[in-house]
Amino acid sequence: MRFQDSNTRPKEPSLAEQRARQQALVQEERDEELARQADAKAATRRKILIGSGVTVGLVGLVATFYTVAKPTEVTAVCTDSNGVVQNDDNCDENYVTSHGGHVSGGFLFLPIGGGGFNSYRYNYGGYGTIGQRVSGGSYDPPSTRANVTTKTGKSVQRGGFGISGKSGGTGGSGKSGGS
Repeated sequence: MRFQDSNTRPKEPSLAEQRARQQALVQEERDEELARQADAKAATRRKILIGSGVTVGLVGLVATFYTVAKPTEVTAVCTDSNGVVQNDDNCDENYVTSHGGHVSGGFLFLPIGGGGFNSYRYNYGGYGTIGQRVSGGSYDPPSTRANVTTKTGKSVQRGGFGISGKSGGTGGSGKSGGS
């Protein structure tokens, strides 16, 4: 037979062919669902990575800000010219000037009997008790970001931006303008 007329009907698929077609359709739907899930998972992963990058960047920025902006705490100890710890009043500008002394270049001079002067200055970061030599620390004032207080809690220098660490005319005593 070379041709079919229009009355001819296609042969019904066999049972095996019907099952194979159904399985192919089910497999195709399954593959489409897996592809949709994979796309959704990839989109979620991209969003998480972008969000993580932003979070890490913000955490780094905040950490840098706190490192730079947060004042450090430093304790100042009043010492005499021999490095022996003295009463905090001897390094207080108001106390020294009210008792006839003077302040120059970070040193405070209190008069003693016989016309002489004892000199006093702060040691920053050192420790010790009155009458003993100071241990550690430095006589150079810390950065302007540092909060400097004595053991008794008196503020010597307040930290933060915009504070020079020197009040007018003291020549670097480590006092701030507002204390």
